[in-house]
Amino acid sequence: MRSRLHIGAAVAEALQQGAPVLALESTIITHGMPWPRNLETALAVEAEVRANGAIPATVAVLKGRLCVGLGADELDALARLGSEAGKASRRDLPFLLQRGLSGGTTVAATMILAEMAGIRLFATGGIGGVHRGAGHSMDISADLQELARTSVAVVCAGPKSILDFGRTLEYLETLGVPVVGYGTDELPAFYARVSGFGVDYRIDTAAGVAEALRLKWDMGLAGGVVIANPIPAEAALDAADVEAMIVKASAAAEREGISGKELTPYLLRKLEEMTGGRSLEANVQLMLNNARVGAEIAVALANLNGRRRA
Repeated sequence: MRSRLHIGAAVAEALQQGAPVLALESTIITHGMPWPRNLETALAVEAEVRANGAIPATVAVLKGRLCVGLGADELDALARLGSEAGKASRRDLPFLLQRGLSGGTTVAATMILAEMAGIRLFATGGIGGVHRGAGHSMDISADLQELARTSVAVVCAGPKSILDFGRTLEYLETLGVPVVGYGTDELPAFYARVSGFGVDYRIDTAAGVAEALRLKWDMGLAGGVVIANPIPAEAALDAADVEAMIVKASAAAEREGISGKELTPYLLRKLEEMTGGRSLEANVQLMLNNARVGAEIAVALANLNGRRRA
């Protein structure tokens, strides 16, 4: 399998030296934004990671290769491919490899490839979770199971707004996955800063988060951690407005028979239409914010690891 895993030169060098590395997902490039905004955002997110002291490692599947750390040409090619690429979660990875196909990696798949490469920290927009109406549809994201089994911490702006926050938190609690509020006592709601639900623990500094992660894994407690980082106030949307639009978009999806892995992209597109593009701008800003915080935690974690080796 090592022959299938391609680690970018800058990422490989950083890992060898014990320097901070932050993994980044790629479904936001393939399925989350249109061309060329997807490429512009991917490049801006990588630049934000570098500006805060870490090496970015964008993860994807390219022509049957597991790639951790895309070059500029690879990012461009993936962004131009867009939704023609597959949407790769845990179940899809072996089949994309077998067929020599390309795919943007979800939270779950990005965690898997990051762990294979030796990266412990990952930044994304929002995690998947329990969908509304899951009692009938059984639509629950594979991201949650992955957080229970794969030892990679995920910096996000909470679960995506279209999800059932309460049931997502209950599911994570059952799996033993801690939800840490970064500078907040309340679970952020992706586009909005408030959800009405609390977090398990609040930590206000990157160093504090890094120490908690190190202690968890030193104890042999496998699995990830959700680090919930609120969208900046100036970019946030009103929580009540977002909720009303989600109800409307969900009803449209039901009428059109949209479900499964197509549901999330559909609902996000509907929200973009209803907000006149403001939801897309909010998505960009929360991604940049998560990249910044993720890089700061990656630096703190590398410093902790460095002191252990000294």
